[in-house]
Amino acid sequence: MASSRSAARSMVPPARLLRRALCSASGGRGRSRAWGASLSPLERLKRMLPAEEAALVERYAEPRSSASPRAPPEEKMAALPTAARLSRGPPEEKMAARHGPLRAGELVLAELRRKHNATLKMLCRLEPGAVLNSHGGQIPHRDIIGRQPGHVLRSSAGARLLLRRPSLDEYVLLMPRGPTIAYPKDVSAMLMMLDIHPGDVVLESGSGSGALSLFLSRAVGPQGRVISYEIRDDHHSLAKKNYRHWLNTWRIGHTEEWPDNVDFVLKDISRAAEDMKSLTFDAIVLDMLNPHSALSVVHPSLKEGGVCAVYLANITQVIDLLDRIQTRRLPFACERIVEVTHRNWLVLPAKIKNSQRVETQEDGEEDPQQKECDEIQTGDQIVLNEGEGNEPFPDDAETSCSVPYIARPSRWQDAHSAFLTKLRKFQPPLS
Repeated sequence: MASSRSAARSMVPPARLLRRALCSASGGRGRSRAWGASLSPLERLKRMLPAEEAALVERYAEPRSSASPRAPPEEKMAALPTAARLSRGPPEEKMAARHGPLRAGELVLAELRRKHNATLKMLCRLEPGAVLNSHGGQIPHRDIIGRQPGHVLRSSAGARLLLRRPSLDEYVLLMPRGPTIAYPKDVSAMLMMLDIHPGDVVLESGSGSGALSLFLSRAVGPQGRVISYEIRDDHHSLAKKNYRHWLNTWRIGHTEEWPDNVDFVLKDISRAAEDMKSLTFDAIVLDMLNPHSALSVVHPSLKEGGVCAVYLANITQVIDLLDRIQTRRLPFACERIVEVTHRNWLVLPAKIKNSQRVETQEDGEEDPQQKECDEIQTGDQIVLNEGEGNEPFPDDAETSCSVPYIARPSRWQDAHSAFLTKLRKFQPPLS
């Protein structure tokens, strides 16, 4: 009988043994408090169990050898790879490149929240003796220089303006334009189509105002290259000016360098067959009226399996492009034709009016057609009025309570901008 009871106990799972020990410990907590504090958890558990069950618990416990003490943190960090040690560095060292104060000579973006859910964005270059003029008053540049991005300052008229460095997509929308730019929503989709990696070589035909060139420059990185062709002299000069302006102001406000990796070429791409012979491209972007005239010239320089993304305004241009590819038997297969659309939403705090809950600015949205009229450039300052569902910047001393919100799609949505066609180069089968 004793042997069968011992065999039954040996079949008890360790988890059940632990629960049994804890139950017994709760019953004798008052008696064991004095001596239990000086024992290790394993020793206390062994004293609570019968001898046979205590042996099972000891078997499943991990022995800790005192001969191998813990290595100090310094030795552990030294044993880690270099990348791991850098990732564990102090936050102030890792983020120093983007947390510097605003300096003279760099670009600053000022946001003024107006009524009717409109945001007035002003882009200017900081100069010690200049003044930021807005519909809400003036702010001297000397009051902005030296402050950290994200500060809210009051203008001479009492309006609150948020000051920060512009992102690349904001700079592209506010920089001087000649032809219509490739909008950031379309550029992001094109970059996904092209599957560009750092170090790639990309051909762009149609520099325009330089918007797409800036995004391609960041995508390929310092080891990559972007070659941008433009047939018009005015567009060529404007693209170079916008690119250099962003490059120079970036160097003032950041410790890391923006890659100087774009070559602007003033030439008709359809007559650049000799230039293409010595080049090999990982991807090609065509933003021009007649892209089929360039495909026959550039396709030998595109790597096998590479992607050519075409930016066209009308669907009839897409049809004409595909027809020319088929009639000229060019080695391209059309994979996708997409139109990028965004749906804007308004999220507004509600207010009580006549015992009913209504929106704060029900009929206050501005017509996007008015945006072009509200864009003004004076000297080195550019102003853009955008309709957005944002609330005014609160004061630090203000306290707000929870209020109900109303959310709905905006009455005004972004209009059509372009059709994006993804072409993949393939190797024709041998006849």
